[in-house]
Amino acid sequence: MTRRLPSSASRLRLPVLAALLALLAASPAPADEGWHDLHEAVREGRIVPLPDILDWLEARYVGQVLEVELERDDGRMTYEVEMLGPQGQVVEFAFDAASGQLIGMEGVNINGMRREDGAE
Repeated sequence: MTRRLPSSASRLRLPVLAALLALLAASPAPADEGWHDLHEAVREGRIVPLPDILDWLEARYVGQVLEVELERDDGRMTYEVEMLGPQGQVVEFAFDAASGQLIGMEGVNINGMRREDGAE
């Protein structure tokens, strides 16, 4: 019997899903309304689904997701994704949640995480 290993996308999403489940379990009841609003925003196309952001990152950068945050700053929602690179570097990528566009990144040796075959 051949055992199929999980794809890198599955390995990438596992820590993110675990973190989101932990947040949901720890959230008080009023936060449920906020989660409902977020689901509605994704369904209506007002924000990009998180898996789309993670797929984009996986296609262009090598690393493991450490943390994902969805923040609202001055009315603008952003995804912040912190990744651990193959040389131990930690890099944070910021995405506009409405468009899905990369709006910033910071860290050390970011180029050491770029995939050679990654799309631009």
